[in-house]
Amino acid sequence: MNGNRRYKLFPAGDVINKKRRRQKMESIWCKTCGREKAPALKGNIETDVAVIGGGMAGILTAWQLEQAGVRTVVLETDRIGGGQTQNTTAKITAQHGMFCHSFIEKKGEDTTRKYAQANKDAVEEYKRIVREKSIACDLKECDSYVYSEDEEKVRREVVAAQSLGLEASFAEQVEIPVSCAGAVRFSSQAKFHPLKFIEALAEHLTIYEDTSVTRVEGHLVKTPCGSVKAGKIVFAVHFPFINFPGMYFARMHQERSYVLALEKAGMVDGMYIGDGENTLSFRQYDRYLLLGGQAHRTGENREGGCYERLKRIAQELYPGSCVAAYWSAQDCITADKVPFIGPYAADCPDWYVATGFQKWGMSSAMVSAMLIRDAVCGIENPYAQVFSPLRFSGEEVPQLMKDGGKAVKGLTKRFFHVPSETISSVERGHGAIVETPQGKAGVYKTEEGTVCQVSAICPHMGCELTWNPDENSWDCPCHGSRFDCEGKLLEGPAQEGIQYDLL
Repeated sequence: MNGNRRYKLFPAGDVINKKRRRQKMESIWCKTCGREKAPALKGNIETDVAVIGGGMAGILTAWQLEQAGVRTVVLETDRIGGGQTQNTTAKITAQHGMFCHSFIEKKGEDTTRKYAQANKDAVEEYKRIVREKSIACDLKECDSYVYSEDEEKVRREVVAAQSLGLEASFAEQVEIPVSCAGAVRFSSQAKFHPLKFIEALAEHLTIYEDTSVTRVEGHLVKTPCGSVKAGKIVFAVHFPFINFPGMYFARMHQERSYVLALEKAGMVDGMYIGDGENTLSFRQYDRYLLLGGQAHRTGENREGGCYERLKRIAQELYPGSCVAAYWSAQDCITADKVPFIGPYAADCPDWYVATGFQKWGMSSAMVSAMLIRDAVCGIENPYAQVFSPLRFSGEEVPQLMKDGGKAVKGLTKRFFHVPSETISSVERGHGAIVETPQGKAGVYKTEEGTVCQVSAICPHMGCELTWNPDENSWDCPCHGSRFDCEGKLLEGPAQEGIQYDLL
């Protein structure tokens, strides 16, 4: 498939019904890239390193290790790039919002400089790989911007970024139709097609798709169709599914955000994101303008529909534009806004983890690959301590308390929440937690009237699920696991679906 293929378009202001949504919700990257599937693991094998997870972080880690002469295999539950990688906006940038000034205040200049430099190196590493391997992934250098209505804040951020050695400047005007007093501009960043890139690397790797990891015991990774014995194990699974040790479920939460690929919306050269809450992001891919926004904590769904609000915004900003594709992404957010990259836990010296990338998955994935490569190869990396999962500081406490409160609320709701709806009161095309003779259950009623009944409880840690009307899914407000209307697992850390019946 190629980027010139045309798709059925819908006016940006139109309401897309649920049946059409189920058929159409697919990222522009999926629509413009395809390949043959890799085989599943069969039998028992041995290797130097086993990477669990075939997203950008997992593939890059495996590629960096193979380049260093370390035998590596990748185990992927579904298809490589089939999780968050296929849903990214694919900005390769060291500009992670307006982080420089606040990081310096909270973490100190040395730590902030190392964080910034690690991500700057990651951007350059993408460019190097694409250039040296002649990868056709539509990579284009461009400037990145964070816009704001607070000019003083923008100028303060520019000074802070420059003090860290970043190529930052003040931009008085922007090329997007938003109200702002200026923007922080980072020069020489990049954007690309993530699936074309990942699949070029995959040709040189040993990958097993359709291979779900069920357990990890010491150096042994177990799957339903075989096992892998490895000297080192890397968890590159978005959200770690092993709760103890590590306790990552208590140290992160997950958020969802939404993207429209618009045609007839003009062209934008740079990459843009707003400062603060309820802001928008913009970037161009081919003739499509990618408009993102409407972020919220997973499980805390907004009334009225995030896609519908985003489409109304698109029509206001770009009258006459059309939606060619739309999709959503999920991001792991750490308490101190720095990813966890490095040893999984103090008592697991041969396990490594890469998670908590916030909304900056592309640069963080490359940082992960380079840090874990050096750790496996015994090379001291100057940035390792900044990202170490073993770190802890008082800065994290308020967010940890907040996230812990959300989890407690989700757990107690299971026992004290009394549903107001019954199966008969649920409208067609909708879902709800209802009371049944057997107790509480999740019920979704199809447009044809068929009822899908599932457990109302997340199998990860027992929180009560909520219905997500934007995506016809059951979402966990505690740790972000997600399931489709029939109970199939969509997102971890849960490892199994929720039983369902057709009534």
